[in-house]
Amino acid sequence: MIILKRIQQTYENTIIIQKSEFITRLFRVESVNEVEEILEKIRKKHYDATHNCYAYIIGDNQEIQKCSDDGEPQKTAGAPMMDALKKNNVTNILAIVTRYFGGTLLGAGGLVRAYSSSVSECLKLCDFYEVKKQISFSLTTSYGGYNTILKVIPYITISEVSFTTDVIINATCDIEKFEQLDSDLYKYKISAQAITNLGEISIEVSSNT
Repeated sequence: MIILKRIQQTYENTIIIQKSEFITRLFRVESVNEVEEILEKIRKKHYDATHNCYAYIIGDNQEIQKCSDDGEPQKTAGAPMMDALKKNNVTNILAIVTRYFGGTLLGAGGLVRAYSSSVSECLKLCDFYEVKKQISFSLTTSYGGYNTILKVIPYITISEVSFTTDVIINATCDIEKFEQLDSDLYKYKISAQAITNLGEISIEVSSNT
């Protein structure tokens, strides 16, 4: 299973190739509207640039993807930028490469390498969060059962507890661990009523790999 990553902040890097300046910025984004707002700001800031090419990926399953050559020859800018993002398994990211032409034509192959390298080099500067899928669930147990859970089931993260006649627990755990939960409750003789799967959620874990 591929573990996707999200960048922790905005990053910027500049490389010079044959006197052309390639300024790469990587933004964390949550929606297409946010992408459009950032693109508008960059276009205004670099109104005198030769090109402002971009590629973005959004979604827990990378379901939203788009790229643009912004006037460069077809598939020489946006597509290699997108490939660099995909190879690094990132999501919720917008890459913009602003080019100031230096007077030397790079050719199609040179452009592909330039835009791919621009994004790849900037990604090397990034700190990432890994995106992990978890199950959110609730269960009801006794006070004794609750105390036992705290001692012997370390893989759940409890977010909320209600103490009534019984103890109602809202928690999360990794998907594969949720499949193990029933057997562990039985193993440790913890009486649990109404274990309810509340659905998948995505959490972020800091990672510099």
